[in-house]
Amino acid sequence: MSVTRLKRKHRKNIARANNKQHIIKELLRTPVLKNVDLEELKSRFTTTGGVAGAVAAVKNTATAAVEKAKEVVGDVAEKVKEAATSTDEKADNAAAFDDAEAVTKPVNEDGQGGEHPKPEIAL
Repeated sequence: MSVTRLKRKHRKNIARANNKQHIIKELLRTPVLKNVDLEELKSRFTTTGGVAGAVAAVKNTATAAVEKAKEVVGDVAEKVKEAATSTDEKADNAAAFDDAEAVTKPVNEDGQGGEHPKPEIAL
C-alpha cells in the first residue's frame, strides 16, 4: 500500500503553530509596567483646570502657530523681493555686457567677428 499524506491538514497544523508563536511574540513585545506612580500621572492631566485650562492651552498653541506663520510669510516675501531685484540687476548686467561686447569685439573687413576670423573658402 502506498502512504498518503494529508497535505491540507499538515498546512493547517503548521499555520496554527505559527499563529501561536506570533501571539506569544506579540505578548512579549508589550512592555511590563512596573513602579508606575499613578498620582504623578493623574497630576499631569488635572493641572490644566478642566475646560478653561484646555481652552487656554489651545489658545496659546494657536497664537504660537500664527506667529510662526507670520515669520514664514515675512521670510518668503523678503526672498521674493530679492529675486525680483536680482532679475532687474541681471537684465542690466546683460545689457551692459552686450554693449561692451559690441564695442570691443573686433570685426574684419568680411564682417566676421572674433580675434581669429574663419578664412573664406572659394568653391
